Amino acid sequence: MDPIRNPYAPGAGQRPPELAGRDEQLSAFDVVLERIARGRPERSLVLTGLRGVGKTVLLNALRSAAVRRHWGTGKLEARPDQGLRRPLSSALHQAVRELGHPQADDVDHVLGVIRAFAQRDAGPNAKLREQWNPGIDAPVVKGRADSGDIEIDLVELFTDIGGLAADVGKGVAIFIDEMQDLGPDDVSALCAACHEISQSGLPVIVVGAGLPHLPAVLSASKSYSERLFRYQRIDRLAREAADRALSAPADDEDACFTDEALAAMYAATGGYPYFIQAYGKAVWDLAPSSPITEEDVSVASPEAESELAVGFFGSRFERATPGEREYLHAMADAAAAIVERSAAAAASSSGEPVETLDEIGSVPTADVASVLGKKPQSLSPARDSLLKKGLIYSGERGRIAFTVPHFGRYLRDHA
Repeated sequence: MDPIRNPYAPGAGQRPPELAGRDEQLSAFDVVLERIARGRPERSLVLTGLRGVGKTVLLNALRSAAVRRHWGTGKLEARPDQGLRRPLSSALHQAVRELGHPQADDVDHVLGVIRAFAQRDAGPNAKLREQWNPGIDAPVVKGRADSGDIEIDLVELFTDIGGLAADVGKGVAIFIDEMQDLGPDDVSALCAACHEISQSGLPVIVVGAGLPHLPAVLSASKSYSERLFRYQRIDRLAREAADRALSAPADDEDACFTDEALAAMYAATGGYPYFIQAYGKAVWDLAPSSPITEEDVSVASPEAESELAVGFFGSRFERATPGEREYLHAMADAAAAIVERSAAAAASSSGEPVETLDEIGSVPTADVASVLGKKPQSLSPARDSLLKKGLIYSGERGRIAFTVPHFGRYLRDHA
């Protein structure tokens, strides 16, 4: 197969040639945009899921939908070592520019408020070189969004932005990737601002994306966050959608897969979008001709697994300290032990209840401690550090799971 015509795109956040299996989310967002445009109340949106399920790709697709409706949009990626003011100011600056408001004075006023919001971190006596602004020429507006209380400031900022959008019959959508990495104060302020905006009916929404524990992060900040956001879990693709993600790009290049090859691809990838692109690229490059067969998938699988081991799994594993890696390996071993016990119980037909591995592959923290032969309390520092690094998450109290699909299998294969 001609590698130059290879259509598959296994890149971080890179849109695949066929965005399969996300029609429901895209259609629902179109309804949200239309309702807000008509002055109807709507909630902000939060997408959650494991690494590699396409949250960032979907976030970008939703932003494109807002742009097509001539909304003002801005996007930022939260980082644990950075506050919200600067990246949000840049995102809102872009959103204001996209609105195309005809009154220059009104626009300059809102830009001045954004600049005041951004520069508040520098302090009142900061030198000029220490004052940061998101490329805004408008003068700073004193006494608006610059109190130093992020919750008060964000409410005022969103109110002014929403008013500007309402003037021209449009809306503003702010897209936040890796939302779970926001600091506690920033999360609280964002929830409060969304709450205030929804009550006032202004056309501003936040669309966030993050790991599966993001709803718990929001709920811990504000109890009403469960009603404030519409939560959508982004999961692996069903078989039909996974087949379409492979077949549609191949059809565009006058190639195809046999039914047996598609079945083998789904078995290898588990339906995870990033894995589909990685395997698709490897199989295309190594297959001698079309149609791509089950044997071609078998031949190319080691190449795909090697690529994932370095670029997807290995890069994350390298971020962990030796103690944290030990904890990760113990999680993988604990999960394997649950599977073995479940299989043994099924074979014995004893009828006695036995624990099975749940759909997210979580394991009790007590089992991890047992594998390591240590007390659970002594492992808290390693566990907490892995949580902060986004390598694991806690779906419920006393249990822990990987944020990366198939990570346990990778660890066992590279023990």
